[in-house]
Amino acid sequence: MHSVIPELRAIVGATNVLNDGDLIEYEQDWRQRERGRALAVVRPGNTEEVAAVVRVCAASGVAIVPQGGNTGLAVGSVPDVSGRQLVLSLRRMDKVRAIDVANGTVTVEAGCILQSLQQAVADAGLLFPLSLAAEGSCTIGGNLGTNAGGTGVLRYGNARDLCLGLEVVNAQGAVWDGLSGLRKDNTGYDLRDLFIGSEGTLGVITAATLKLFPLPAAQLTAWAAVPSLQAAVDLLGLAQAQLGAALTGFEVMNQFSLGLVARHFPDQRVPLWQSSPWCVLLEASDAEGEAHARARFEALLEAAMAQGSVHDAVLAESLAQARQLWHVRESIPLAQSQEGLNIKHDISVPISRIPTFVAETDALLARELPGVRLVDFGHLGDGNLHYNVQAPEGEAAGDFLAREEKRINTLVFDAVMRHSGSISAEHGIGSLKAEQLVTYKSPVALQMMRAIKQALDPQGLLNPGRVLAD
Repeated sequence: MHSVIPELRAIVGATNVLNDGDLIEYEQDWRQRERGRALAVVRPGNTEEVAAVVRVCAASGVAIVPQGGNTGLAVGSVPDVSGRQLVLSLRRMDKVRAIDVANGTVTVEAGCILQSLQQAVADAGLLFPLSLAAEGSCTIGGNLGTNAGGTGVLRYGNARDLCLGLEVVNAQGAVWDGLSGLRKDNTGYDLRDLFIGSEGTLGVITAATLKLFPLPAAQLTAWAAVPSLQAAVDLLGLAQAQLGAALTGFEVMNQFSLGLVARHFPDQRVPLWQSSPWCVLLEASDAEGEAHARARFEALLEAAMAQGSVHDAVLAESLAQARQLWHVRESIPLAQSQEGLNIKHDISVPISRIPTFVAETDALLARELPGVRLVDFGHLGDGNLHYNVQAPEGEAAGDFLAREEKRINTLVFDAVMRHSGSISAEHGIGSLKAEQLVTYKSPVALQMMRAIKQALDPQGLLNPGRVLAD
């Protein structure tokens, strides 16, 4: 295995092959669930170097773990403990290659930080709408590899919907240049969609051409207290009817999740949470201007109060206030981490069935595990809930997880399937859910997935053990 190190150094330079010292930033996942050991960390600077590295690994039978910002939540971008897997870090490939204003597209390398891309596009007077809590450190390649969702899916779609073309290095080290800026190209199988969401198991994404949108003339944010989750669903329907495509975000948070933010980040002002079991964060964009947007938003909230789906609300009066409201929402995962180790479930359920799913599953867990605390929040507008479980107050979180995590996962995922949902909405499968996928994915779907993997990566060297456990 170590015989490939000199060849890799010759390709990318000695300083970009790391095989000693502290490599924890590449070897440990973001949630600190697992720490692996890499044969080496290789940091190519361009697509040609990626291809050459893959060819060397293919010839030597060395497994490759593609890695972007290493912010994933499903343990899909770190090596195993064998010391035989090579981490292929794309972080040096961070260029915005071109912005085509007339075509409404940007071509960007896989290692570009999402927030850097957002800013570069905004400087050109356009919008790249993908937004998520890790945007200051996650990369475009990782976003596409996991088909990231975030807060704008309701209006703009997932990462898949924002991508028009890809550049990919396949398992044999050949480069597929599919960086089309075309919105219509009906010339056979859609290879782009094979690689998006494949978590580096079919090829290495090195660049992408992405859709851009006009910057809105105004953007308003509101925070509403609702009496129930069903009331939140009713509010969503009303907002869609009155605002249409202007509704760009719709987040829901339960009282306990907001209480964690208030407890662990006392400097933050958390509106209305003590008086309501659920709160909703709404965002709307407007092409005409702030006065028009505010009038429409105020009319929506008045109608919602009249129908009983909202009993109190706050409308941000400035961009700074809007950011403060979003900061509360985005602080929930950090507050939960401060509270202790927890069990995360990134699930999707048809929006109409979410209130029943939550009521039934909350009751089930309370009955089976007395004292368990539920951190329910997420993107209600697209049916994606982060249905997370915290240990009972006063119980050692590590002991609770070791004893109950598998059982809780089974209870939650079985409930998800009863309600026609999915066990992974936006975080991916990684290695964390690979064994569970066999239980909750149809045998026919798994057979087709394995056939695709065998066809594109017959040696099984690209991110082995992720997505498909076998």
